[in-house]
Amino acid sequence: MSFKTADLLDNNEQELRDGRIQVVTPMFRSYGGRPSFAGQVATLKLFEDNSLVREVLGEDGNGKVLVVDGGGSMRCALVGDQLAILAHRNRWEGIVLYGCIRDSGDISAIDLGIRALNTHPLKSVKKGIGERDLAVSFGGVRFRPGQWIYVDCDGVMVSEQALN
Repeated sequence: MSFKTADLLDNNEQELRDGRIQVVTPMFRSYGGRPSFAGQVATLKLFEDNSLVREVLGEDGNGKVLVVDGGGSMRCALVGDQLAILAHRNRWEGIVLYGCIRDSGDISAIDLGIRALNTHPLKSVKKGIGERDLAVSFGGVRFRPGQWIYVDCDGVMVSEQALN
């Protein structure tokens, strides 16, 4: 799928005015080998524990983007190279992470889109605490499972339906 978020917004101005399309506040850095990606939203909410991230990325992600509300923590990483490889193997389109990654050099060579706040070398704890498939909010946007997310070098946007 080839797209530009700017063009999608220009072509869907009424949906933007009606709130059916939302644009995330600029805050993310680009990681991963795929500069743009899109798909249906799957969600996680957790804090400094990436157990559920591993579990979900171990599932079939064809056509999906994992949106992780990590509470904006800058104290550890929630995704590293091993989870990025797992996501790629299971055909995830990408990950939008309200938190940090690690192994950024290795991740840059993986054909997977990743947006995160920053990098941090410390791994997270693994206590299995978190929730999945619920609405999460950050960057001025409420993400719900089943919505469509579009990510490119200009930003991140979410739509109630697939856009052309």
